[in-house]
Amino acid sequence: MRKVLVCVSVAALLVAGCGSQSGGAQGETVQVDPNQVSPQDLQAAVKDERVKRFYAARNWAAVWNDQRSADLTSAFAEAERHGINADGYVKNAKAGANAAEREAALTLAALDYAQALATGFVDPRKIFEVYELPMNKVDLIAGLNQAVDGGGVRTWLAGLAPQDPEYKALQEAYIAYRDRAAQEQKSAIEAGEPIKPRSRDPRVPQIAEALRTNGYLAAAQPAQGAGDASGNAQGSVEAKTDAKAAPASGVYTAELVAAVKKVQADYGIEPDGVIGNSTVEALNTGAKERARILAVNLERRRWLARTAPATRIDVNTAAAELTYWRDGQAANRRKVVVGQPDWETPELGSPIARLVANPDWTIPESIAKEEILPKGAAYMAKENIVTKNGRLVQEPGPKSALGLVKFDMLNDHAIYLHDTPAKALFASTQRHSSHGCARVEDAIGFARLLADDQGQREAFDKALATKKETPVPLPNQIPVRLLYHSAYLDGGKVVFRTDPYGWDDKLAQALGFEGQIRPRVKTHVTDVGP
Repeated sequence: MRKVLVCVSVAALLVAGCGSQSGGAQGETVQVDPNQVSPQDLQAAVKDERVKRFYAARNWAAVWNDQRSADLTSAFAEAERHGINADGYVKNAKAGANAAEREAALTLAALDYAQALATGFVDPRKIFEVYELPMNKVDLIAGLNQAVDGGGVRTWLAGLAPQDPEYKALQEAYIAYRDRAAQEQKSAIEAGEPIKPRSRDPRVPQIAEALRTNGYLAAAQPAQGAGDASGNAQGSVEAKTDAKAAPASGVYTAELVAAVKKVQADYGIEPDGVIGNSTVEALNTGAKERARILAVNLERRRWLARTAPATRIDVNTAAAELTYWRDGQAANRRKVVVGQPDWETPELGSPIARLVANPDWTIPESIAKEEILPKGAAYMAKENIVTKNGRLVQEPGPKSALGLVKFDMLNDHAIYLHDTPAKALFASTQRHSSHGCARVEDAIGFARLLADDQGQREAFDKALATKKETPVPLPNQIPVRLLYHSAYLDGGKVVFRTDPYGWDDKLAQALGFEGQIRPRVKTHVTDVGP
């Protein structure tokens, strides 16, 4: 029963939540008198296994008196802050034909909403081919029982969602963009030739409007001498400034360039002010789309275990960035090159167990067949690729696709961090070019940083000097989380990234959104490295 209820709820509720003010659940208390519900009637009304366990622990006694029902429905009224519209829960409960059915429906609604907050609406393991990040675990049945007995259902529910500053910042941004989306009217900017500063292009007025809609440019003011709504004249300085910011002539002015650079910085695009197709994609992400992106990313945060290891490495594959956390503090941040579309870096949690100096690379059979063998024996000899035990292996050396160090991770997917000879890729703003592994900028420096923290610097430097493959075990394994966060908190500000893998789209559809959230630029890079 829960699966049907949740699918209907998400499809109807999240889509509405992005474009309209929710809150219909508030004040719709479902009337249930526990004294009118017999254990026999309640057993007949309950279909969901979780609800059965809840009542079995209470000897099938009804619980939802007026006060508890009001507490629950007031909690539903707060759901919009999570990108959730909970009106459907109340409607299903009110639709019960008798008191026992309404009683059971309220408990089902409480558990469904609790699960949405505690572990997410959907199970990512059923959506994505690989999802192996540590997930949040909560005994919701025991929690609801305690909340009912303690008179704190609303408080209990409020504590199930993530409580960290990033989640709260995403919530605030979601509410702001959702409210703005209700007033938004726009059409997509077409892709085309790059627009350089001070050049002319018929798309410029449309670009200016997109900048205003997304808060990167002040709203246009009436021309000089015109009056505002109260009849007061506007200053000539304001009028002149706005004339520059939104030129009808299609000139790409300095004011617009400055605003575009802010967009580019927020989306991880080189902030050069040149409007290429990646920037057009970002500009086409209006308030409604941003609200949906934020709702999707709120859902991703609800999947995760609430407490991450204090010392860990987080790789955000959407942003192609790595953060090394030491004792709860961000100790180091650097660029990475991650999987390209169709060779996506999966979302998984996997520890680094050792550093491997001068690693060789056993080439996956698919890469060998499609990208190595067709190039012939001369190419393989040039790249130090030999055959060992029936597999192609690239031997250690300056040409090795793994560079001079491999950060060996324990997982079943042959995914790890490593060095690379292709250093130029780190200069790109769209660093999705590998076959799934993550290449680390200045990998030797990062390896030495980790080795220093574990007292293994001397051992690592000696291993590196051998120029032969040499493992250096780490006394303490370092947890790594490979995440895909297309909206996140950076320097106190919520920033957005493009959706190179289309995973925002895929999750949005699973949540009930219709169609695609936004267009994206999909590229394929010819690179044989992992």
